Amino acid sequence: MIIINKTRKVILVTDGDKIAQKAVEAAVKKIGGRCISRSAGNPTPIEGKKIVELVMVAKHDPVVIMVDDIGNPGKGKGEDALEVLLSHPDIKAIGIVAVASNTEGVDGINVDFSIDCTGKIVENAVDKDGRETNEKVLYGDTVDVINNYSIPIVVGIGDIGKMKGKDDCRKGAPILTKALTEILNRSEMWNDEKS
Repeated sequence: MIIINKTRKVILVTDGDKIAQKAVEAAVKKIGGRCISRSAGNPTPIEGKKIVELVMVAKHDPVVIMVDDIGNPGKGKGEDALEVLLSHPDIKAIGIVAVASNTEGVDGINVDFSIDCTGKIVENAVDKDGRETNEKVLYGDTVDVINNYSIPIVVGIGDIGKMKGKDDCRKGAPILTKALTEILNRSEMWNDEKS
């Protein structure tokens, strides 16, 4: 029988295409988390309310969820789901992996730091290929709504599972794995529970 915890600790990833899904599943396995694979899709195929239900019955934390707007610069299905998750009283986002895209006409999000395509922690945002930019703002199609919420850790990353093969799921998605690991290492909410 699955015991439902009152408050669930989640990490949100703003990408969900097939390649990203494989990378997320590989990375989550490496960190010992649970992945909501049904949240993958381009755009996000299920509503936020359904994702909440799946999170609440996941066997343990951290639960990693994918949201995707399929390149839509406006508010799409991924951001709708993201809003439901971020405003739910029984779900606590310990961090977000904000994924860069070439989408124009977006506000972008300030990152706390990024993981570049070599796996190095960098101060600024990165572009879709995982190269460090000259600013703190990361531009992606599913990130603008994050500005309305207080998120403890926002990590920038290039296109998950890609970055010219450097984050390939057959290599264990090392760039994404590092991003998730850094969120767990730096999260007071996560580490207070573990101590």
